[in-house]
Amino acid sequence: MTEPSDPLSPDRKPSREGIERAAKKISAILPPTPLMPLKHEGMTLWCKAECLQPIGAFKIRGAWHRLSDLSEDERARGVVAFSSGNHAQGVAWAAKRLGIRATIVMPADAPKRKIESTRGYGAEVITYDRRAEDRVAIANRIASETGAVVVPSFDDPWIIEGQGSTGLEALVQII
Repeated sequence: MTEPSDPLSPDRKPSREGIERAAKKISAILPPTPLMPLKHEGMTLWCKAECLQPIGAFKIRGAWHRLSDLSEDERARGVVAFSSGNHAQGVAWAAKRLGIRATIVMPADAPKRKIESTRGYGAEVITYDRRAEDRVAIANRIASETGAVVVPSFDDPWIIEGQGSTGLEALVQII
């Protein structure tokens, strides 16, 4: 079975080419985060300072890669995502920058700062009870009612490739 060669196909698998494409798109809008050496038991560990991203986490990378690849029709319909915080903020940040309506499904007990930050980027936040409700089902219902594109926080080729751009950036910095 051959994998779809169309980089916009939802049936494709994450690939090195996709990670390189994501890294190029991300480098056009965000400066590289520093690679910090940490000494531990005589060894040097290299850590990316992704806490310096606008949302304070690497999740901005996957969100940007996914949302910046939406068609004009998809952008007009908006996006819906589910997250306890970092992915929520990444999707909201990317959506605001791209002029896309975003709805984020967040647990009612998520950190207030993350809920407020997500709203601060212009997203509509829908809260749910994580003990009694299913966030994926809620997001899918919203998508079926509004036509919005679901942007999962995992298990999505764009999200995986966007997060993988951290590794490519680190590789360039360490060589």
